[in-house]
Formats: sequence, C-alpha cells, structure tokens
Amino acid sequence: MLRKVILNFLPILLLSFAGVAQTKDSAASQFRLSAYLDAYYARYSDSVGVGNFQKFAAESPKHNELGLNVAQITASYTATKVRATITLHYGDLITSAWSPVYNMIQEANMGIQLHPKLWLDAGFFKTHIGTEALLPKDNIATSISIITLYEPWFQSGAKLTYAPNDKYLFSLHVLNGYNTFVDNNSKKSVGITAFYAPTDKMSFGYYNLVGDEMSDTFKSSHVRFLNNLVVNYQITPQLKALAGFDYISQQNSQIADATKTASIYSAILTLKYQMHKKMSVYGRFEMMSDADGMLTPVITDAAGKLTGVKCTGYTAGFEAKITESSYFRLEGRDLLMDNDQQIFRNDGNMKSSRLECMFNFGIWF
Repeated sequence: MLRKVILNFLPILLLSFAGVAQTKDSAASQFRLSAYLDAYYARYSDSVGVGNFQKFAAESPKHNELGLNVAQITASYTATKVRATITLHYGDLITSAWSPVYNMIQEANMGIQLHPKLWLDAGFFKTHIGTEALLPKDNIATSISIITLYEPWFQSGAKLTYAPNDKYLFSLHVLNGYNTFVDNNSKKSVGITAFYAPTDKMSFGYYNLVGDEMSDTFKSSHVRFLNNLVVNYQITPQLKALAGFDYISQQNSQIADATKTASIYSAILTLKYQMHKKMSVYGRFEMMSDADGMLTPVITDAAGKLTGVKCTGYTAGFEAKITESSYFRLEGRDLLMDNDQQIFRNDGNMKSSRLECMFNFGIWF
C-alpha cells in the first residue's frame, strides 16, 4: 500500500517541483528526496495477546514480533522565496500513534519568505511541542516517555517564523487544535516557540499551546494551556544532557469537581555518554502525573478511586553507529505506575509495572 501511494504521489511531486525550478530562483533552488527506515524486535512483560499493540503504544509496540516502526519518504524543495515539504510514512509507530485521518501524511506544507529573516508556512506539520521528537533517529532513546505520547505529535495550520541569527528563533502558530489535522470545533489554538542558544554547548526552548478542544455544544470553558521547557547542555565533549519540564492545565476538568481546573506535570532527564566515536550509552528518567485523566485514560485504582495515569520510568540503552546515517540500539525500560494502578497483566496477575526490551536498526539516506 505504501509503495502504491508513493508511486502515485512521486510523479506529481517531481513535476510540481520541476515547474517551480524554472523560475528566477532556479539558480538558488534545491530539490531533495530522502528516506528513513526503522525496524525492531521487542519484548514486554505485559500480556496483551499476539499481534496486539501494547498499552501506551508508540515505538516498537508489539511483543515478540519483528516489525517495522516506520518507512518514510520525503520530498523537499527550497529556494530563495519559497519552500515546501511532503513526507509520506507507514509502519507500526504510525498505525498505533499517528492521526487516524490523513494517516499516511507526516508533513505537507509550503512557505513563502516575507523578509530575509521571516517566513510564513501553512499546511500539515510535525508538532512544535515536546522534549522528544517523533522519530527514533531524532531522539537519544528509541522509546518515548509517556508525557511525549500525550503531547501533540502533529498539527495543521499556519506559522510565522523569525530567525534573526543562529542564537534565536521565534514562531507564532495558529492551529486547528491539539494533536489534530482536522478541527473538531469552531475554535482555533495558538502557540509560540522561543528558542535561545547562548553558546554552542547550551540551548533553551520554551513552547506552548493554548486552546479549547471541547465541542461547541459545551457551555463552560475548557481552555487547555500547555507549557514545555527544554534544556540541552553538552557537559563535556563526551557527555550530553537533555531535560524537559511540562505543566498543562485545563479549566473545569477535575474528576472530583468539574468546576475546578485540572493539571498535569512531568519531567524528563536524559543523559548520553559517547564512550567511543561509534558507540554510546544513555539513560533516562521520566515522571508524569495526570491525576484527573485530562489526557491519559481514566483508571479505577485498587481503592476504587477514579484517576488518570501517574507513573515514573527508568530507561537504559546502548547505541552503535554503523555509519553516520544508521544505528543499532539495544534498550530497556522499567515503567512503574502508582502502586494502586495495576493495569499490566503478567503471569495471570495484575501488576503496576512493566518491563520492556527493544532492539532497533535504523538507516536514513
């Protein structure tokens, strides 16, 4: 199916970009095709049945199965005054966690230059939110933390980007909604990106999104305000740190009192140590609390109380770079819910923790 879609789209892309290349910008224009593949084998202590996706499914979501996380192809065009990108993708990661509408489109957008430092882009985008990205190749770890799964991964709308130099970048986003390509009400969401890199070794990013995702039939306001702070720091030439902090609030959304504001808070700390030019080890700590089930599934805990997901996780991994554009990773994670949240099944017993192990091989060109 993926091959059929690519073959149908590719001639259109080539003709379109070839036509654009005949403009006065042709000397400065560039057309590029690229591809990325990630294959996996994973094991989980949770028993969900053969061929089923695990709870909190994203990367490597099936137990005891050789699978394909993602196979994608990207066509991009850049020139002095215009730019465009389209990415088509397929795989278990996409089936389990991507938009059910326009599922095979990862990105499809174009932009025009309003000023040498100012661009206006519109269409379908990967999210501007998050400490971790969608694809394993763009992250230190292969798996993503639970908070990343429930933050926006994809969005549609328009953005205005101002990049005065390599140290600063600012964007204003007007979007259809939270983690959606197609709007579900008449309201729009807005967000900002503010990035600052004071040195080559350190950068700070603040990202937010504000909007109401409830149906127009609701009379009360349910404005959701997501705040995401990301810090990158190259501590030594071999040691890198990535930290992320999130706070999300939503009006009139508490389980115990629907007139009060619900909140989520989370933290991620990831360390990567480059022990050899082609080999590294990494570790990650994550925690998240969504006591009111604002974004995560509502659970009836062992005490009979309704609650959202509250968890911590510990990840450790090894990466070997076969080439500059390929990797092999071996990774394990211990995901622990609150003791009363026994949502995993192991040997016929319900438990509050899950062990994970995944092998991944990725290449891009």
